[in-house]
Amino acid sequence: MDLLPAAAAEAASSEMVKKQRKSGFRSLKLVNVDMDDVLPEEPFGVDYGRLENGLTYYVRSNPKPRMRAALALAVKAGSVLEEEEERGVAHIVEHLAFSATTNYTNHDIVKFLESIGAEFGACQNAVTSADETVYELFVPIDKPELLSQAISVLAEFSTEVRVSMDDLEKERGAVMEEYRINRNANGRMQDAHWILMMEGSKYAERLPIGLEKVIRTVSPEIVKQFYRKWYDLQNMCVIAVGDFLDTQVVVDLIKAHFGHKFSASNPPVIPSFPVPSHEEPRFSCFVESEAAGSAVMISCKIPAEELKTVKDYQDLLAESMFFHALNQRFFKLSRKKDPPYFSCSAAADVLVCPIKAYIMTSSCKEKGTIEALQSMLTEVARVRMHGFSEREIAVVRALLMSEIESAYLERDQMQSTSLRDEYLQHFLRNEPVVGIEYEAQLHKTLLPYITASEVSRYSENFMTSRSCVIKLIEPHATATVDDLKAIVMKINSLEEESGISPWDDEHIPEEIVSTKPNSGSIVQQFEHSNISATEFILSNGMRVCYKCTEFLDDQVLFTGFSYGGLSELPESEYFSCSMGPTIAGEIGVFGYRPSVLMDMLAGKRAEVGSKLGAYMRTFSGDCSPTDLETALQLVYQLFTTNLEPGDEDVNIVMQMAEEAVRAQERDPYTAFANRVRELNYGNSYFFRPIKISDLQKVDPFKACQFFNNCFKDPSTFTVVIVGNIDPAIACPLILQYLGGIPRPLEPILSFNRDELKGLPFTFPSTVIREVVHSPMVEAQCSVQLCFPVELKNENIMEDVHFVGFLSKLLETKILQVLRFKHGQIYSVGVSVFLGGNKPSRIGNVRGDISINFSCDPEISSTLVDLALDEIHRLQEEGPSDDDVLAILEIEQRAHENGLQENFYWLDRILRSYQSRIYSGDVGVSFQVQDEGRSKVRKLLTPLTAQLALRRILPFPCTKQYTVVILMPQASRLKRLKSFIKSGRNHYCSDAKFLASIAGLTVVGLSLWRYSRTALRS
Repeated sequence: MDLLPAAAAEAASSEMVKKQRKSGFRSLKLVNVDMDDVLPEEPFGVDYGRLENGLTYYVRSNPKPRMRAALALAVKAGSVLEEEEERGVAHIVEHLAFSATTNYTNHDIVKFLESIGAEFGACQNAVTSADETVYELFVPIDKPELLSQAISVLAEFSTEVRVSMDDLEKERGAVMEEYRINRNANGRMQDAHWILMMEGSKYAERLPIGLEKVIRTVSPEIVKQFYRKWYDLQNMCVIAVGDFLDTQVVVDLIKAHFGHKFSASNPPVIPSFPVPSHEEPRFSCFVESEAAGSAVMISCKIPAEELKTVKDYQDLLAESMFFHALNQRFFKLSRKKDPPYFSCSAAADVLVCPIKAYIMTSSCKEKGTIEALQSMLTEVARVRMHGFSEREIAVVRALLMSEIESAYLERDQMQSTSLRDEYLQHFLRNEPVVGIEYEAQLHKTLLPYITASEVSRYSENFMTSRSCVIKLIEPHATATVDDLKAIVMKINSLEEESGISPWDDEHIPEEIVSTKPNSGSIVQQFEHSNISATEFILSNGMRVCYKCTEFLDDQVLFTGFSYGGLSELPESEYFSCSMGPTIAGEIGVFGYRPSVLMDMLAGKRAEVGSKLGAYMRTFSGDCSPTDLETALQLVYQLFTTNLEPGDEDVNIVMQMAEEAVRAQERDPYTAFANRVRELNYGNSYFFRPIKISDLQKVDPFKACQFFNNCFKDPSTFTVVIVGNIDPAIACPLILQYLGGIPRPLEPILSFNRDELKGLPFTFPSTVIREVVHSPMVEAQCSVQLCFPVELKNENIMEDVHFVGFLSKLLETKILQVLRFKHGQIYSVGVSVFLGGNKPSRIGNVRGDISINFSCDPEISSTLVDLALDEIHRLQEEGPSDDDVLAILEIEQRAHENGLQENFYWLDRILRSYQSRIYSGDVGVSFQVQDEGRSKVRKLLTPLTAQLALRRILPFPCTKQYTVVILMPQASRLKRLKSFIKSGRNHYCSDAKFLASIAGLTVVGLSLWRYSRTALRS
C-alpha cells in the first residue's frame, strides 16, 4: 500500500510531548499586558528580511503537508493604479505572466508546473484586486531541484513577463471570456454596489476586470509601461512556507534568483486614494430580472485602522463578539413565525487599503425587502439602546474561546497555505503575526473581561449617518428610494423616542439528552491491521469502524450510511419525501429547534448533519475530541426524535422553496440545465425540475414520516470514525450513544443493496446537438458535451481508476487546445457521473463524462468541434509521454496530500465498505481498491490510455454524444435583421445552478473583498 514514510522526527516523538500538546490550552498561562503595549512588528516564526534591491522575503519551515511548499509573490500594484487607457491592464499582466516570460513561452510555465504535480488552478494561481496582485504556487519539494525551479518561476513573474503583440493577442480571448463570465446577474449586482460604495473615489472606476474596449484593443506598449512602472522589487515580497530542513538554504535560493535583479533608482511611490465619507445615506433600488431573489444590503464605511497595540487586539475581539452575537439574533429572527427574511448575516472586512466596511445582507421573499430592511435596522438600533444580554455575551465568549483552543491545539499542524496567507497580510496590510501561542494567551487573558457594553457599542458603526449605503435587489420593482428613506426616518424616530423594546431571550435547556441511554455491547470485534482500524458490531446491529490518527489534534470526523433512499419511492410520494430533510431541518432533527440548539452548543465544536440520496441515507459529523460525546448525543437524538410538522415550520420551508423555484425560473441557465438532464437521463420524475405545482402537492406529514423512518433502525447503518480518538474514552461513548439507540422490533427501511430500485437512465444512442435559447439581460453562452460511459463488471476495479485518470487527461488537453492554443475560453470542467445504476455488486456500471465550458456565443459550435477533434485525436494517436507523466504526477501528489488528511481516510474507508467487492472484510476491500489504483498507475502509458479512451468512451467519440448549448434568445427585430452583423457586445456566464434563495446572502458578503481571479481556482 502506498503510504507516506513517517518522518524521523515523528517516529521519535514521545508520548510525553503528545500529552503536553493535548492538555496545553487549559494549562496555558495568562499574560501580564498593558493595553498600550505594542504588538511586535516583525512577524513571528519566520526568517524575515529584505534584499539590497528592496525585495522583502518570508521563509518558514512547516511540516504540513510533508514535502510540500506554499509559495507566493505579492506585488503592491492593482487596478487602482491604472490610468484611463490602462483599465484592465493589471489583470492582463497577471494573465501574461503564466503565458510567456523571458525563459518560458506558450504557457510552458503551466506545463512545467503540471509536470511536477502542481495542478493548474488548484496549485498555480493568481489574483488581481484593486490594491495588489498575488501569484501563488503549491509545489512538491521531494527532489532537490524542484524548490529552486519554483522560486525561479516567481522570479520570472517579478521582472521577466514578456509582452509581445503575439503574446497579447493569444491571451485576449481568455481575459475577454473571464470578463463575460462575470457579466451575469451576480456580477452586475456586485459591480453596481461596488461603484455605489466607492462613489467619489478612483476605486469606483477601477474594477479589476477592466473595460471591454481596453481588453480588446490595448497595445503591448501600454501593458509594458504599466508592468515596468509598478512591478518594482521594492513593492514586492516573496513568501516560502514548507517542509524545509534548513530555511537558510531557501533564503539563499531567493537571493540567487532575485538578488541580481535591479530596482529603479527612483521607484514610484504607491499613492493613496481616499474614499470620501458622507453623512447622508445613499440609497439604491436595483432591479435585476435574473436575480436569485430579493435581497437587502446595508453597508457602512469606516477608516481601516492598523492593529498595533494590545488595546487594538482587544477591540478586534470585542468586534468579533459583536458580529457573532448579532448574527445569532438574526438567525433566531429568521426562524420565527412570519420571519422578515429567510437569512441574514453581518460581517466586517477591509474593502480597500483605507476603508473598512460593516455589512449586513439579507435574502427575503419577493415584495419583502421593505420589511427586511426595517427588521435589520431595528435590530442594530435595539442593540444600541439596550445592548446584548450577559447570556448572549457568555455564549459568544465561549464560542471564541473554543475556536482559539482548537487553533492552539493544532498549532503544529497548520497548513502551509494558511501560514503563507498570514504573511501576505503582514506585507500587504501591516497585520501583525504574533504566533498562535501568544494569540491564545491574549484570548485567555482578555476575553473574560470584555463586557456586554463594550461589545454593544460596535452597533454605532451601523448608524445610517456613518457613510451608509442601503441597497435593495429585486427581480421586479416593488420598492422606491422614498420607501427606503421613510424606513430610515421611522427607525431613527423610534430610537430617539426609546420606542424599541429589549431583546427577549429564549429558554435554553442544559442537556441535549435528558435521559442517558443504557449502553449497548460489542457482539463482534475485528482488527484491520492494513488500515490500522478497529471494527465493532454492536448489540443493536450497528457496525462501527474507527481509525485513530494524529493529523489534527482537534478533529474527529464520522459518517454513517445505510442503503435505501429516494429511488425506492413511487412518483406519488417522491416530491413530498424529497422535502423531508428541509422540513425536518426547520423543526429540528435533534429534538430542538435550530435557534435553541445553537445556544446549547455554544463553546462546543460539534456539528452533525443528515442527507437523503438516491440510494443511501447518511449522517456526518465533525467535532473536537473533547466534544465527541456531544456529537454522538446528536446522533442519538437523530434516531430517537419523532418529528411532527407544525403549520409555522411548513410555511417557512414552503416560502423558501417557492422563492428558490421562482429564482431558478428567472435564471437563463435553468432551461439549459433542465434540457441537459432531460436529454441525458430521460424525462423521469427523479430528474425532472420541481415546479410550484409540485410544491403545492407536498404532504408535510408524509415527508416527516419518511425522514423519521430513514433514521430509525440502527441495524441497517455502518459508521466510520476517523481522527484523534482515544479508544479508552471513545469506545464507552460509542457504546452508550450509538449502541444505546433502540432497535425496532421489525426492520425499518432495511434493504439489500443488490435489490434496490435503479434510477431511470437512458442515454441517447446517437448524436444529438441542440441549442437552447433563453431570454437574457446580457448574452451568455454555456456548452455541455456529454458521452455515455459503461464499465464492464469484470474490469470494474481498474476501469474506475482509469476513468479518473482519463477525466483529468481530457480536462488538461481540452484546456490546452481551447485556451492555450486558440485563446477562446477561460476554463473547462470535466465531471464523471457513475450513478446510472443501483449500487449492486453485479452488472455493469453506467454513467457519463461531461465536458463544460463557457465561450463567445458566435464560436460555440466551432469550439465543440475542436474539443471533439482533440478527443478523437487522443483515441486515434494517444497522448504523449509527457501528458501521461503529468497526469500521473498530479494524481500522485494529490494522493500523498490526502494521506495526511482525515477526510481522505474517511472517504477511502467508506468507499471500501460501499465497493461492490466488499463481502464483510473492509480491510480486504480497501486493499483490493488500493491495488487497483497501483495497477492502473503501472499500466498507464500513452498506449493504454489510448485503448482506455476507446474502451470507456464511444469509439470514435463522434458516433455517440450529446451537446447542449445555451444561447441568448434574439429579439424579433434582431431575428429579422440577423443578416446584419451585430455590433452588440457579447457576454457569457459560467454556468452555475442557483440552488437556493439563501445564496444571495453569500453573494452579498462576497462583495467586500472585491477581486477577480485570473486563473481558475
